Amino acid sequence: MSRLVKKSPSLCTDLPLDNTDIRNKLNLLRQVLTSCFGPTGRLKQVHNNIGGHVITTSTSSVLLPAISSSQPFVNLLKTSILNHVSRFSDCGLFAAILCLTLIERAKQSGLGGNVAIRLNKHLLGLCASYLQREDCGCKVKLDFCSSQNLITLARSVISSKPACVLTEQETLHISKLAVQAFLLTVPCDNPGTVTLGKTVTVSVEGHSVLNSAVFPGLLVDITDIFCLKKAENLNSNPLCMVLFSASLAGDLSELGDGIIEVHPGVDTDSQILDQLLELGKQVVKDEVKLFVCQKVIHPVLQQYLRSHGIIVIERLGIALMEPLIQLTGAQPVATLHTTIPAKAYGKVRAFSMRPFGSKTMLHLHPPGDSAICTMVLCHRNETMLSELKVVCQKTEHVLRLTLREPSALLGGGCTETHIAAYIRHKSMNEATETASVLGCSQTEYLLGVEGFCHSLESVAAALEHNGGNSLIDLNHAHHWTLPADVIEECAEHSLAFCGCGLVESSPCKKWTYLNTKYTEFSPASLSRDTTVQPCVLDSFTAKLNALQVAVETANLALDVRYIIQDVN
Repeated sequence: MSRLVKKSPSLCTDLPLDNTDIRNKLNLLRQVLTSCFGPTGRLKQVHNNIGGHVITTSTSSVLLPAISSSQPFVNLLKTSILNHVSRFSDCGLFAAILCLTLIERAKQSGLGGNVAIRLNKHLLGLCASYLQREDCGCKVKLDFCSSQNLITLARSVISSKPACVLTEQETLHISKLAVQAFLLTVPCDNPGTVTLGKTVTVSVEGHSVLNSAVFPGLLVDITDIFCLKKAENLNSNPLCMVLFSASLAGDLSELGDGIIEVHPGVDTDSQILDQLLELGKQVVKDEVKLFVCQKVIHPVLQQYLRSHGIIVIERLGIALMEPLIQLTGAQPVATLHTTIPAKAYGKVRAFSMRPFGSKTMLHLHPPGDSAICTMVLCHRNETMLSELKVVCQKTEHVLRLTLREPSALLGGGCTETHIAAYIRHKSMNEATETASVLGCSQTEYLLGVEGFCHSLESVAAALEHNGGNSLIDLNHAHHWTLPADVIEECAEHSLAFCGCGLVESSPCKKWTYLNTKYTEFSPASLSRDTTVQPCVLDSFTAKLNALQVAVETANLALDVRYIIQDVN
């Protein structure tokens, strides 16, 4: 008989943000994420104390799921940020750091929860409306006639993930490949609804990053070298292929659910094998040259097909099914008990063999224009390769977001400092009127504005990890970094360009340290000189949503009155 234990009452935490333990955990989480932010961010190694794989990363989509917490309040914030990352792939650390800083500043300011929430909503609206204006001083229009800004955007995403351990040359090479793969997945001259293609990523460990490449079409693992040699001659005309989603291993379990009646003395294995061979005879008759199965193919059927010069690929896996269908136009066959209809066959233009290290891959060339491509990623070890694969997938998603909104925001912390200066200037001029509308005093309003702008500037300052100082120029309100070993008197010679690379230092410019008091001013717009291009860009769509998620999650946290936790 099992031992009965009396059920414990649920734990109820009143005003969680007044709880020292919860605030300490939020502060620690902010410090951890801040230390990961940007190209010089510090890596984190996460390991479960009962064993398992060691994760080395600074990427929010990898780091946040790996950090476990028994505190529901922390998990609430994690879930909100991860939901943003799953939809937009970028700016996860930005959203998390801004959210946690907003919460911290609201508590330090002494503002009531309801007042802070109303002010944050209002200021978020000002930010969003400014960023969506045509004359926004920190927005850049992307020209798809030139790949320069797309490469800059891709490079900014890739270089911000130091766990990839890439040199400048390698970063540029991977950035160009990411843009090339993205452009290959955008169909050309297709009437009607446009459907984007897909990039299939193949990882090869132990080789230089510079060996990475992008190929139109699909690369598939294959072990039959004899068939590969024969495949080299099959490159003249479109070749017929067939694709099976059902297992062809010959097991009874593959025949479906229900009751199977077997007559006495009947050899079921022999009958199923005969059925498989009949299938083989049909594809030989229909002049199929490539036979692909998502699952396992019976060895006898494989031998029969290969003896007739057919290339056989088994265990394709579900991940490659959709790209192969798009590439060849084949319709997957889900049973072996019917004649294969003619419309189920697909076409490939040619085959070729491509060796990558220990892997030998079959390159399937599309019969016409196709939006399917394969990116082969190489790196020196498994940890770096794993991070690089994640980052390239995120980069592809960020590039796809530009099709919805062909714009980008200035990177390097310049967008954050620019918006902070804009909000300060606009709020000071409208303080009395706006405070009355929001139902708070002018002092409360100015406190809320200062906390909001301070939080934005703190995100920009978080990019510096080597003991340097973050500055803002008092003209364009861009972000500048003064190295730790440079004295203030020599700052002019050390501040060559701002964080995004658009503004150059000059003797007439004035700077002040971030998060210090300065006279509010309206940030001057930059001249639209097309010869000067930013060197760091952020995704407009991802960052705007991250800003909204950060503020809304902070408001949610400020609004929580109780945490009720079942500990049984």
